[in-house]
Amino acid sequence: MARRKQQPFWQRVALIVLAAFVMAFTIKSFARPGGIFSGGFNGISLLIIACFEKFAGISPPFALVNYTLNLIPLYISFRYLGKRLTILSVLSVVLTGFLTDTLPAFPITQDPLLVAVFGGIFNGLAVSLCLLANASGGGTDIIGLFMGEIKGRDCWNAIFLMNVVVLGIAGMLFGWDKALYSIIFQFVSTQVIHTLHKRYQRHTLWIITEHPEEIYQMIAEVTNHDATLFKGVGCYKRQERQMLYSIVSSDELKLVCSRISAIDPKAFVNIQRTEMLNGRFYQKPTD
Repeated sequence: MARRKQQPFWQRVALIVLAAFVMAFTIKSFARPGGIFSGGFNGISLLIIACFEKFAGISPPFALVNYTLNLIPLYISFRYLGKRLTILSVLSVVLTGFLTDTLPAFPITQDPLLVAVFGGIFNGLAVSLCLLANASGGGTDIIGLFMGEIKGRDCWNAIFLMNVVVLGIAGMLFGWDKALYSIIFQFVSTQVIHTLHKRYQRHTLWIITEHPEEIYQMIAEVTNHDATLFKGVGCYKRQERQMLYSIVSSDELKLVCSRISAIDPKAFVNIQRTEMLNGRFYQKPTD
């Protein structure tokens, strides 16, 4: 069986464009009207603009501030995560900044709790679209991907804690009510990313089957992961049974399970969430 095809580049670009529109919409319709600092480098940009407006009486363009902040993260992306990922991340940053400065504001609600919750949902969706395109929205997204590649696990909770520190600064300058609502915004956003982005999540498969060799070859071809074969005896019929043990990334799980059913419709598969893993585990390149 053939390995899963790589995502076409045009699809990745389309996802980035959609993510930029969603992100700009979130900033113009939720974050700014509600006085929320959205977290990440977009939130830092909004915080810097608010400081200029409060202390200097001027309002610099969002794009100018955001582009400047993203120079170092984009260099890290180019150096360690890959050229195509960086090109798409640059597209995301540039387009988000441009749309944020040009799209008309369309406030959805003035209720700060609704702004925090639904703004966080849209923000998390925008970030997840970028990650689905195997790219980033710049800023802390790049830091999260970089840390994930080093540690081999989801680091979005660490990014959330970094954002809380920034939002604490916002609280000291502009009031703790806005900062606390901003933390809710970022928490909701992080949970959406956890739900939709599964690159660093893993599942253990226990597969009882009469076709272990075929299923192992499929797992190796589709995921590049290994498997271990156990032989035992079924307690009910006292017949010899064979069981494969393997661990796959969560974004590969649905495809692998469908292929198992195609090979052996009678296969019994037990799927377990893997919280921690120590040892060598193949991780698909980011680019």
